[in-house]
Amino acid sequence: MENVVFSTWGNWKTGPDRGETDDLPAEFGQEKPLKAFMGWDGLFVRDAAVNIVDMAREYAAEAMKQSCGHCTPCRTGTSRMSAILDRICEGQGTEGDLDTLEYLARFIMNTSYCDIGLTSPRPILDALTYRHEDFLTAVREKKPVPKAEYAAKVTAPCTNACPSHLDIPGYVEKIRLGKWDESLEIIRNDCCMPGTIGRVCVRPCEFNCRRGLMDEPIAIKTLKRFAADRELELGIEPEFDASESKPDKVAIIGAGPAGLACANYLGLRGYKTTIYEALPEPGGMARTGIPSYRLPRDLLRREVSVVEKLGAEIKYGVNVGEDITIEDLSKEGYKAIFVGVGAPESSSMRCEGEDAGYMCFMTGIYFLREVAFGRRPIEGKKILVIGGGNVAMDCVRSALRTGFEDVNLIYRRTEAEMPADPIEIEEAKEEGVIFHYLVQPIKVLAKDNKVSGLECLKMELGEPDESGRRRPVPVEGSNFVIECDAVVPAIGQICVVDCVLPDDMELTRWKTLVVDEMTFQSSTAEVFGGGDCITGPDTLIAALAAGKKSAKFIAKYLETGDSQPEDEEWMEKTISDLGVFDPKEKMPFKGQTQRPKLVALDPEVRIQNFEEVESGISSAEALKEAARCLRCYRIGLAAV
Repeated sequence: MENVVFSTWGNWKTGPDRGETDDLPAEFGQEKPLKAFMGWDGLFVRDAAVNIVDMAREYAAEAMKQSCGHCTPCRTGTSRMSAILDRICEGQGTEGDLDTLEYLARFIMNTSYCDIGLTSPRPILDALTYRHEDFLTAVREKKPVPKAEYAAKVTAPCTNACPSHLDIPGYVEKIRLGKWDESLEIIRNDCCMPGTIGRVCVRPCEFNCRRGLMDEPIAIKTLKRFAADRELELGIEPEFDASESKPDKVAIIGAGPAGLACANYLGLRGYKTTIYEALPEPGGMARTGIPSYRLPRDLLRREVSVVEKLGAEIKYGVNVGEDITIEDLSKEGYKAIFVGVGAPESSSMRCEGEDAGYMCFMTGIYFLREVAFGRRPIEGKKILVIGGGNVAMDCVRSALRTGFEDVNLIYRRTEAEMPADPIEIEEAKEEGVIFHYLVQPIKVLAKDNKVSGLECLKMELGEPDESGRRRPVPVEGSNFVIECDAVVPAIGQICVVDCVLPDDMELTRWKTLVVDEMTFQSSTAEVFGGGDCITGPDTLIAALAAGKKSAKFIAKYLETGDSQPEDEEWMEKTISDLGVFDPKEKMPFKGQTQRPKLVALDPEVRIQNFEEVESGISSAEALKEAARCLRCYRIGLAAV
């Protein structure tokens, strides 16, 4: 099973490639081989016993089922292809059917509106072209072809890039049709905080949008916000079809995005949850690490209230590990426990003086936490923030809003290597933040135990490091000093889940909780974990996705005592291993359309307070933007 016996995957126009194919997925579950795969980029077979004709029949049936019906070629063509393949597999086909199949496949691919039609005939056409004898044999022998076991999954480049695998083309299409409420229903299937994510997501979907190969990516995040905002504007309370209430209770540690998502989706399954939160308010890093000018507090509270209505009780001011332990929770009758603590501590700069306890030296995480609760954490006029990510951007922009007049950002690479959202960088510049590139702090300076400056080195870029970015190299003898009143390092976060867990639970060397990568179950059967405490610092949408997926396997564990992955999870892994987005794809048109530009408050106005900076888009703009979507669905079918 190590070798691919037949493949056209990724090489459709030039025919089968029996060469370098060992990187194609080989497993579909634990000790369960992936026998063959059919999809948008061809097919490959690892088990010679797989009947290609039967697999083509199953794939055609899935294509017919997924066709939206908006255009005749796909709607009618896939139906006819499916009927023909059914007839062949029933032993009633003719050789003329094969010619018809090939004609229909090419016709659908050349004339369909969306990618269900444009891509789904491809593997069937490959099979007809390169395994023609298999089809001739089925036609000539006139024997029924037995049905094998298959697993199917629909994806898209944007969907695959989203950690929660949100049906993005589906909800965008609903907005195009003016059905924002149905769009929001689709969003909430996989993202329980649409208003929040619609404002602060880092948009991996948009960087994998095929429209971006033509002109500009679809404004996916903005459209999500539009649907959520419409509900707010109209004063509509969301309704859910939750399952009948279950007797077992689940404890959740942390009211951050992962914990809230876990509670939300357990609530939909009928499970009551109790969330233990150390802070006085919910939201975790979304509450304390994202300033209100990006994420309004009333919106966050409202989305948390939706989770509470589904059966979650939040107990504030409780430090699990100190006030109560995981063992205590088990004794209190909780049948499962989800650990969703974040990464609330800051990484070290490895800079002389950072541990000296100087006044006006404060980590970025703590700085933002103080600002979030309405306090000015540091006094002074000139501040230096060290870092190049979104936390650093939040720190410099918050510093302006808390009264600093001279705000500076120190980064050891150039802007091209900055991991922060380009929009955040641009808005920080508009607001007057001064950027210092290729600068490395080496010593915090102080006078009378108070920060007075920062000694730095100039840097130059060398070869790329493990992150893919060019490594900063010190320029010898280039030391210089920047005088300032305050220094705030914002260079990374670390996890502290070890403070919560019993000593016998398995941790990685980075002190993150070890869990199964698909089920999120730890070595202690009733304990699950998700979010930053298993991955290290990651995105908000990744934490929501982990909470959602954990809820599914927690419910399965409570109901069956088992939490093994199902075909759906293995299909997601197989598709992710194959990759869906091709950045080198040649698109037929260039520069046809533009995405809407969000209106922001004027810089001189917005730095005066923490009011939301960006507005949403109008209904007309949303409909126009949704119409730009290419609806890039792809179908994958695995023989298992």
